[in-house]
Amino acid sequence: MNSVRKTICVLALGAASLVMSAGASADQWPLVSGSYWEVTGIKVHDGGGFKYAEWLASEWRKNLDFAKSKGWIKDYKIFSNEFARAGEPDLYLVRITESVVSGAEAEKRQAEYMEWQKKSLAQMSAESGNRAEYREVMGNSLLQEMNFRN
Repeated sequence: MNSVRKTICVLALGAASLVMSAGASADQWPLVSGSYWEVTGIKVHDGGGFKYAEWLASEWRKNLDFAKSKGWIKDYKIFSNEFARAGEPDLYLVRITESVVSGAEAEKRQAEYMEWQKKSLAQMSAESGNRAEYREVMGNSLLQEMNFRN
């Protein structure tokens, strides 16, 4: 259900950016749409920093390197919130894409990923739940980079 809701939101944002860019061309809007940045805020539990860093440097990196090799993402990054205030994430995990993927393309990619991963959905779900002992996902945002028109 969360996947469907996320897809609907992404498609709505894509449509809104098309309307902005289509209407702006006549008036030379000073900004043009760029890449999409999917940002996930992570709160690391006390004592869990090293274990989570190991997971990011191994499994997370391996998965995103695969996505990058397929051209599904342009890049990925990890940002540390050095001066996190109460209630703010400690880390931000970022995936950068050129465009929003359609539902059909997402299904195709999921099948290809599952074949490459050699794990069942149940296994991956259990592994994700195990990370809850040392981290909490605080939320996700989909941002679109806006570039200056030259």
